[in-house]
Amino acid sequence: MRHWFGTGTILLCVFFSALLVPELEAQPTMEATRIATGLARPVFVTTAPGDSTRLFIVEQRSGSTGRIRIYNLTTNTLSATPFLSIGNVSTGSEQGLLGLAFHPDYQTNGRFYVNYNSSTQSGATVIAEYQRSTADIANPASARTLLTISQPFTNHNGGWMGFGPSDNLLYISTGDGGSGGDPGNNAQTITGNLLGKILRIDPLGNNSSNGQYGIPPTNPFVGVAGDDEIWCYGLRNPWRCSFDTETGDFYMADVGQNLLEEVNVQPGGAAGGQNYGWKVREGTNGPPLSGAIDPIYTYTRGSGPTQGFSVTGG
Repeated sequence: MRHWFGTGTILLCVFFSALLVPELEAQPTMEATRIATGLARPVFVTTAPGDSTRLFIVEQRSGSTGRIRIYNLTTNTLSATPFLSIGNVSTGSEQGLLGLAFHPDYQTNGRFYVNYNSSTQSGATVIAEYQRSTADIANPASARTLLTISQPFTNHNGGWMGFGPSDNLLYISTGDGGSGGDPGNNAQTITGNLLGKILRIDPLGNNSSNGQYGIPPTNPFVGVAGDDEIWCYGLRNPWRCSFDTETGDFYMADVGQNLLEEVNVQPGGAAGGQNYGWKVREGTNGPPLSGAIDPIYTYTRGSGPTQGFSVTGG
């Protein structure tokens, strides 16, 4: 089962095919039922650990406010009062409230994390922790900023966050900083640059440079050249990612530039440090790059049976 999003609409979609392979030999069939309308730019839906009765819907922005809404699966109603409203959210281009992740121990510690662009910090990406007040309302005064990343342009912000299925660590996707063609070579720069990456941090730790989060000692660049937060790099705009909770495999949907959309996969148990090639390569297109990992799947843009537009999920 997957949750898909339209303009102001949440659709509940169920796939019936048993197999979908890269060659698209088995095409999935899909049925969709509209369950909610009247939303402002819904870009992500998730559940809280241990809670099978509610969906948490991220609204990218309504005016200059990003909101998290609750859809009750028992009553089939959208709560009028947001779970959380975040003010001073940037409204430029692709910016806004982009990501949400609940701590695996949310039922006991009430902690969750958001990824948004701040209008008071020139669109910088902010990773912040909040805590709930009640089951249906978060405490806005509980905000604690973990990490702030400057953004040179208003597009390619990444924005996904999620906890690893076995390590209780927070993974964060960042885009290459925007414009076109990664003019700052951010994705391939691993020192003093967190753009075009997947980051991995311990949100309950305090051994980072600002003391607001922990650096896992097994991160690939700890003790060697490269920023300690980096888990992997060479990504253009990893918009939505996901873990296979059974195998630990990590899927990254990376939006392409002109030629190819791509899905990358990192096997469960991998040590990190992989380079996925951007901007030297776009998908499988471009010159050889020593050590670069090819995507598991690519497609060209268009309306043909094996084509599409910007990749949304991994």
